[in-house]
Amino acid sequence: MTRIFGDVRAVLTAGPMTLFALLMPVRGAEAGEESGAPTGIPDPSIATSLPAHGDPTGVRKALAGVGITYGVNYTGDVLGNVSGGVRQSTHYTGLAELYTDVDFDKLSGWRGLTFHASGYQIHGTSISGENLGSLAAVSNIEAYPSTRLFELWLEQKLLNDKLAIRFGQLAADAEFFIAEGGGNFIDSTFGWTTISSDNIPVGGPIYPIATPGVRVSFEPSDSVKIMAGLWNGDPVGPCPEDLDPGQCNEDGLDFRLKDPPLLIVEGAYSYNKEGAGLPGTIKIGGWRHFGDFDDLRRDENGGLLGASGGDPLRHNGNHGLYAVLDQMIYRLPGADATKGISMFARVAGGPSDRNQIDFYADAGLVFTGMIAARPSDVLGIAFAYSRISNDASGFDRDSVLSIVRNYESVLEISYTAEIMGGWTLQPDFQYFWNPGGNVPDETGVRSVDNATVLGLRTSISY
Repeated sequence: MTRIFGDVRAVLTAGPMTLFALLMPVRGAEAGEESGAPTGIPDPSIATSLPAHGDPTGVRKALAGVGITYGVNYTGDVLGNVSGGVRQSTHYTGLAELYTDVDFDKLSGWRGLTFHASGYQIHGTSISGENLGSLAAVSNIEAYPSTRLFELWLEQKLLNDKLAIRFGQLAADAEFFIAEGGGNFIDSTFGWTTISSDNIPVGGPIYPIATPGVRVSFEPSDSVKIMAGLWNGDPVGPCPEDLDPGQCNEDGLDFRLKDPPLLIVEGAYSYNKEGAGLPGTIKIGGWRHFGDFDDLRRDENGGLLGASGGDPLRHNGNHGLYAVLDQMIYRLPGADATKGISMFARVAGGPSDRNQIDFYADAGLVFTGMIAARPSDVLGIAFAYSRISNDASGFDRDSVLSIVRNYESVLEISYTAEIMGGWTLQPDFQYFWNPGGNVPDETGVRSVDNATVLGLRTSISY
């Protein structure tokens, strides 16, 4: 205890900037330990390339010694559509991500209890909303400009860490429906898919608006993992249609609890994790929202909405099913287990009568360390397809519209180059077919043109 209070006293006397940094919420704070001694530096981090490893006063190491870590990420995107879409221009979007994590085992001897808090400062403009009108966001950091709390939770591990219960303000896209290979891309659909963001109110508890909930994870073996999460099903509640949802919960402090809940359940099986074979993971999951949803084609009397103009038929609840595959298909000879070629694929579906998108599929290839002199660089190519439901298309036909929605697809090719540990540059190419799912442009008689987007992302972790 004397050592603990001595370390904390050193932190408190280190100055106000240190105290401010402690409050700054990123993920991966458990990394950065060398020879069993905690350094408090995430991995990767540009701090490892700075004098005294970015911790000249020893504050981070002192904090890590009592279980407290913090860090800062910054991501900036310059993106422009050189052809197609609604109009052509260039946009900048930036995201400062802050975190703090506390291991109560080190801090107080409470085994298995951890705390996490994270927050964002979001700035810039949206190329997706202003230039394309696409279902999938060109950048996965696009959001309403704001400074906000994101996640705030406690997690308790039990049964030799096989069971973990997390509760507080949680994000579903941090753990569910994830394809590991999809994390190498900029387009949002390779993270939280368009079918999820379009069919769940306000996209669900995802970036940048988490919501109160609880998640239970059980790992009976190294190969099997089962998760279930239950959230307040609407992160913002009633919100005028002319406002961005981010404006209706602008600081992330609403902590809504009275909306119909959202339940997600997922099971995963991993194989060849330590063996000589190529590793892979299969996930099967599903979600159910317990709110009420409008029928897209039928009115409350059973007639056609497009013809009657009446009130839509109401459905109790909404749901979807999904499957995910991550598979390494080639490992570089003599390299570590992460270097080689991996593929990912996902499929998902939902009922047509209450969802604009009723089927989704994506797939991609990721090449890691293919250039011997640049072992951390990543080349990726991925494709996603979002099908407009029969009922949504039927409404367009019933309304005698000249343009009928059908699908949206996107192809992305990117190369992530490591400049130094914790700093990457990522040139990016995206091509959209039928932005918005084949919707009219400003003339009302032609569809929005297919769009070509070029961009560059810089990511810095400290």
